[in-house]
Parts: sequence; structure tokens; C-alpha cells
Amino acid sequence: MPEPERQHRALYQEMERTVPSSCDERRSWIDRRRYLQGGIAALAALAFTGSGAHAAVSFAQWAESFRQRANARGISDATYDRVMKDLKPDTSVYALDRAQPEFNEELWQYINRRVSDWRIGVGRLRAKEYAKLLAKLQHDTGVDRYIMLGVWGMESAFGDVIEDPKYMRPVFPALAALAWGEPRRQRYWEKELLNALDIVQRGWAKPEQMTGSWAGAMGHTQWMPEVWLHMGVDYDHDGRIFPFGKPDDALAGTARYFNERGKYRRGEAWGCEAHLPDGFNTRLADRRTWRTYGQWHKLGVTRADGKPFAHAGHRARLWLPAEGGPAFLLGPNFYAVRSYNPSYNYTLALVLLGDRIRGEGPLHQQFPGGERAPTVAELQEMQRRLIALGYDPGGTDGRVGSSTMRAVQKYQVRVGIDPADGYPGLKVLARLRQGS
Repeated sequence: MPEPERQHRALYQEMERTVPSSCDERRSWIDRRRYLQGGIAALAALAFTGSGAHAAVSFAQWAESFRQRANARGISDATYDRVMKDLKPDTSVYALDRAQPEFNEELWQYINRRVSDWRIGVGRLRAKEYAKLLAKLQHDTGVDRYIMLGVWGMESAFGDVIEDPKYMRPVFPALAALAWGEPRRQRYWEKELLNALDIVQRGWAKPEQMTGSWAGAMGHTQWMPEVWLHMGVDYDHDGRIFPFGKPDDALAGTARYFNERGKYRRGEAWGCEAHLPDGFNTRLADRRTWRTYGQWHKLGVTRADGKPFAHAGHRARLWLPAEGGPAFLLGPNFYAVRSYNPSYNYTLALVLLGDRIRGEGPLHQQFPGGERAPTVAELQEMQRRLIALGYDPGGTDGRVGSSTMRAVQKYQVRVGIDPADGYPGLKVLARLRQGS
């Protein structure tokens, strides 16, 4: 199964386990559920056809007919020709990642790879480098600066990958290919292509500046064109909204997204790691029921770090991702962040990354079967040893990307490590040290 389809299915299955009880949350849940269902069907169809189900007309014919849609949106012929004339659709997006191995990560592995030694270290440097900007942003929007550092680190490694051709590609050839030939979500891709054209029409970016993921997510915090248009903020007051270059606009627009679409609450924490008393009824960890921190305390639930709850009247839900593992109290701001990506795993890694950048320590309770995250030095050693054995981890920078994971997976298969999950952890390093 291709990676994009697997991710859609994982998110869908995660949603199916918890149906919100309130009407407002249920409406949002239904919308996200339909979105994921459509994505699964589309990606499965693309995998079946092998190259995308192209429309009956050629791309050139489609592009000329699409001009009318663009004109109706207010896109001039000059702008349309500037972008679409002689454009070649990037049809590789149809089968993206299909040739790559599938990585089935446990939650502790997912967290370790993202709340990594490298991200924590770079995040602390960025916190100092952009202290003035982050302080102003927190004052203006109410969003915790460390939440902003967490999303920046999760989405683009603090801007490190936004112009790297290894990870990003020109957006217009990708969106045009999807709008022309993607079989089940064509309307969605057409709207995003129109949004991208609108951005050029407004003079916010040149077409060649707009690089992003295969799906069109761009900039420091990976905005889709719709988010750029409707949530963007000209925070540096240069006359345009631009999520590349300086991080000002990208961070401010994302904070606006948390506020307007996620209903972020100024002055509240996202939640915390919790400690459950012996004999605690784990059925209360249903990730549905709101109780105040004071009520949770009366049930014996405390902060894992032993500190008192700062605001006993604030509400939270209890989540126990794995029996015998860490528990978490999730406040409304956890869900505000989750509005950016409907995955609990993503959101948990993001807020934990922010906390580690803030100076807090690792989780107090380990996940069953888990291990601590390797340090940068340990990952560099692992990469060097893989290279010496003839594998290509993509360098020796102490970071974990798809190249390192593929190299690890090949090594695991070769030496009989089961499961061959591609996770570059301490057990793999120990085996590498022993020799093949």
C-alpha cells in the first residue's frame, strides 16, 4: 500500500475509534471523516491504475478549458498564461512514494523521530534567534511561542527543507496534474489550483517561488494555497503575504489558524503528561469526557512531574494511548493544534517537541517496548556504519529522513531483525556495533 494511502487509512481508523459526543465537534468529525474517506478512495484508485486516471482530453485541452474557470475567479489571461502556458503536468505525483517501503511506526517511534535530539537543539537555537518575533507573536495572538516552535519544527524542520528539491517540488505542475487527472478529488484540486493562481494574481509570489510537497503544501509551516489565501497574515508589513524567507508571515498565519479554526484559548496549556494511581479505572481515559483538572485530581490523577495543576478550573480529557504507557491530559488547546492536522499522534509529537524546546524533560513513563530517542552523535555513528556496509542513509547529519529509514530497513532485512520497520533506534545501533 502506498504511503499516502496508508497515512489516510491510519488517520481514518484513529478517528473511527473516537466519535465526538457534542454536535459541533461531531459536525467537524464528519467533515474530516468524509475528507479521509475520499482520500483513501482516490489514492487506492491511483495505485490501481498505476499512473493516474487521466481525463479523456489531453492536458493542453484541459488547461485551455480551465482558463474559463480561472477567469471567472478573477484570474487575468496574463496571469494564467504566465503560469499555465507551456506547463508540463508533474504526473509523478500520482504514484508518489509507491516505490518506497512502508514504515509502520509505533507511537513511541513516531515521537522519537520527531521529538529528536536534532530538532530540540535547533528549536532552542531558533527560540533565541527569533525571541523578539516569538514574544510579539505570543502577545498579539495568545498562542504559546513553544507551540509555534513545535509546529515550525514538525512541518519544515524550522525552514530547513522548504527549498530542498529532495523534499519539495514546483507546486503548479503538481497541482495542475492533480486537477487534470486525479479521479476522485478533482474538485478539491481544481480549487487549490485556482487558489494558487490567485496568489500569483495578487502579486504575493512568483510561480517559480511556489515550491512545496506533492500535494501543494508550502513554506515554513506548510500551507496549502487555501490556507495561504484565507489565514495568511502580512506580519512583517512588506505588502504581501509570503510563507517563505523570513518566518514572520508563516508563523503569524498559523497562529491565526489555531485561533480562528482551532479556537485556541489564550493563557491555557495544551495539557500535560499525567500519572494515574494504582487501580485507576482506565475506562475513564476515553479521550471524550471533559473534567476540570481539579476533578481529575480528586480521582487521583496528577501531573507526571509532580507539580500541582496551575489552573484547577481548566478542563481536560484523559488519554491513555497504550496500556502500561504514559497517560496525557488534553486541554482545549491540544485540540486547537489538532485542527491543523487531525492526527492525535502528530499533535502529541508537536506539543511534546514544544515542551522539550521550552526546557522540559522527556516523558516520565516509557511506552511498552519503547526506548529513548538516540542522540545526534548516535545517529551519526549509525549512519557511518551503514555507509561502511554499503547502504545509503543520505548522509551523516544525525537526522532521520526517508533515506536513513530505507537504509536501516534494508539492513534489518539483511541481518534478520524482525520487524524490519526502518526505525533507526538503539537496538539497530547495538547490532551494527556487533557487526553483520
